[in-house]
Amino acid sequence: MIRFEQVYKRLGSKMVLDGVDYEIKKSEIFIIVGLSGAGKSVSLKHMVRLLTPDSGRVWVGDDCISEATGPDLERIRAQFGYLFQSGALLQWMSAGDNVGLPLREHTRKSDDEIDAIAREKMRLVKLEEAYEKMPADLSGGMRKRVALARAIVRDPEIVLYDEPTSGLDPVTSRTIDKLILDTRNELGVTSIVVTHDLHSALSIGDTIAMLHEGKIVELSPPSQFIRSTNPIVQSFLESQYITTRGAWEKSEAT
Repeated sequence: MIRFEQVYKRLGSKMVLDGVDYEIKKSEIFIIVGLSGAGKSVSLKHMVRLLTPDSGRVWVGDDCISEATGPDLERIRAQFGYLFQSGALLQWMSAGDNVGLPLREHTRKSDDEIDAIAREKMRLVKLEEAYEKMPADLSGGMRKRVALARAIVRDPEIVLYDEPTSGLDPVTSRTIDKLILDTRNELGVTSIVVTHDLHSALSIGDTIAMLHEGKIVELSPPSQFIRSTNPIVQSFLESQYITTRGAWEKSEAT
């Protein structure tokens, strides 16, 4: 579905992506973890060509998005929904109007059609009652859920999540995790999640990629990731008190 081929990217004097290779399968939940500055968000930006590789290629299906321009680039980008770290809701618009905004900007649907679709997406994130509320009247977790409804309002094939549980308490974070799983299961989307939250990564991920100093140092399913012998991975696990026992091993023997 998405493929990085020997992607290099330097920002200033720092090599942020240093020959990165990986492939994300259709309908997979692919998690990218790593320390701050490891290149996680830079990877997301390459997927929608907000950044272009210095060398190497990024593929979305059969399309090389890193070389696409004009109408082709817009067509490829239309496959994506994007959940920003902050939620990025417009404060002067109601939750429902925020959700419907991409339809108003990119389609010719009537107001009634947009309203019906936006309400359905709000239902999917279990926030029907908040449709008329303003962002300032919502909790942090509710704002993230509204932002997720907006990200999926055009029925994208791929959803990018940039630190979806950042700034949320553990209970709300697990609610967001469940919504990511539900969104994949109900809509069949491919999900790419950038996160520092290893509990989230291990609980919802099909594959976890760890970036360190611009390179992929581990690429494996959760049950193998927690057993990695790589000292960088082990240090990252220990920093969040991760052991080999947890919800991510519900079907595994330790």
